[in-house]
Amino acid sequence: MKIAVINETSAADRNADILAALDGRGHEIINAGMRKNGETPELQYIHTGLLAAILLNLKRVDLVVGGCGTGQGFLNAVMQYPSIFCGHILNDLDAWLFAQINDGNCISLALNQGYGWAANINLKFIFDRYFSVEAGQGYPAHRREPQAQSRSTLQTISAAAHRPMAEIINTLPDDVLNPVLKYPGVQELIAFQTIQDAALKDAFQQRYARLA
Repeated sequence: MKIAVINETSAADRNADILAALDGRGHEIINAGMRKNGETPELQYIHTGLLAAILLNLKRVDLVVGGCGTGQGFLNAVMQYPSIFCGHILNDLDAWLFAQINDGNCISLALNQGYGWAANINLKFIFDRYFSVEAGQGYPAHRREPQAQSRSTLQTISAAAHRPMAEIINTLPDDVLNPVLKYPGVQELIAFQTIQDAALKDAFQQRYARLA
């Protein structure tokens, strides 16, 4: 699995904890930022939610691990975009149930609120449980089929309720999109020259041209 770790500015100093909790599990980890305090451009949860949505919609990653001070801001930001199914994960039971029932592609962590003694161990336990089960198997077992149907229905709703990603990229305000596009390493991750969707490729190409 290819996993992007994305922290917003208030939780930049938790980046190393998340990386350590994910280490040694056999996944490809992309540390997409923010990697430390003081980096520029500074990414708020508005920006990290957008970056997560871009990487998932371009299929550059399979899962995004994000969050903010409470986890609520990032959760609300990322869910504004199509094809995003995010869980607010506070402990290992949340992670275990989210994997089995919701089988989402994004995790939002609380990285300041309640982040005290042994919080880094709690992160490890979260990922221990998240990766301990096969995603989408359902819980309880007899609820597997209706839960799978609900996930499929949510995908249909998401497609119907959101504008296409190309249109979103074309129309987002500069103060929302530009910090994401300018963040170190993001252009290489997006690699817009390789995007197969012609409209989305053109949208990114035009926005990057405006930065020059």
